[in-house]
Amino acid sequence: MVNLCFVAAVLCLLYYLGIVVYSGIHTDFSWIWLAGAVFLAGNGFLFMADKKYPALFPTWIKYIYWILVFTGGCLLVFLFIKVLSGMNAKGRENLDYVVVLGAHVKGEVPSKALLKRLEAALDYGKKNPDTKLILSGGQGFGEKITEALCMRRYLSENGIFSERLILEEKSTDTKENLKFSDEMTGCKEKKTGILSNDFHVYRAVRLAKKMGYASPEGIAASSDPFMEPHYIVREIFALVKEQLKGNI
Repeated sequence: MVNLCFVAAVLCLLYYLGIVVYSGIHTDFSWIWLAGAVFLAGNGFLFMADKKYPALFPTWIKYIYWILVFTGGCLLVFLFIKVLSGMNAKGRENLDYVVVLGAHVKGEVPSKALLKRLEAALDYGKKNPDTKLILSGGQGFGEKITEALCMRRYLSENGIFSERLILEEKSTDTKENLKFSDEMTGCKEKKTGILSNDFHVYRAVRLAKKMGYASPEGIAASSDPFMEPHYIVREIFALVKEQLKGNI
């Protein structure tokens, strides 16, 4: 167990450093890997101390520790499976609307995550010419234009007629994406797809159902392979947060 903890701690630390080099030190939630490394290393030292001094910790403390570890592990596995369940969602053909959820824009250029969503939106749009695409995303820090406008430019330049593109430019998070998109179009009562990166689809569809969407269907875009483990871990914690807030 000691060796397992230290090996896992080193792997977490190396992945954190990889994220910093690959995506930048300000990558959202990247600190969780550093915290994980510290936690695992700390446990390793505790196991070493317990092995050397068996009477150091009372038996009841050890029982409580393992109960917490088992419970937390089961919860993480459960949520991991839930996230995975949405990662291959395709959505039915000829939906009335597809809400394309925005992601960060670097100036006026789509980020890697947004580009993946746009590629999936373009593919679905070309295969289903009667479906309208709701491009949902406002303007945030470091963005010279709204995410919706960035998406329209890309899709228009790649053959999707502007008449099929509906811009929602006020939202700042997923809940607002869904709320404002429905206020503009009434898509809540229609056959509507929710398009996002694969790790995000399960939560987005759960949010839509909670908000009264009749039959939302996930449409999963791919994600950056190196960053995928980080995104999945971040999504697990996001699910816990949304549950505590009563959003799902």
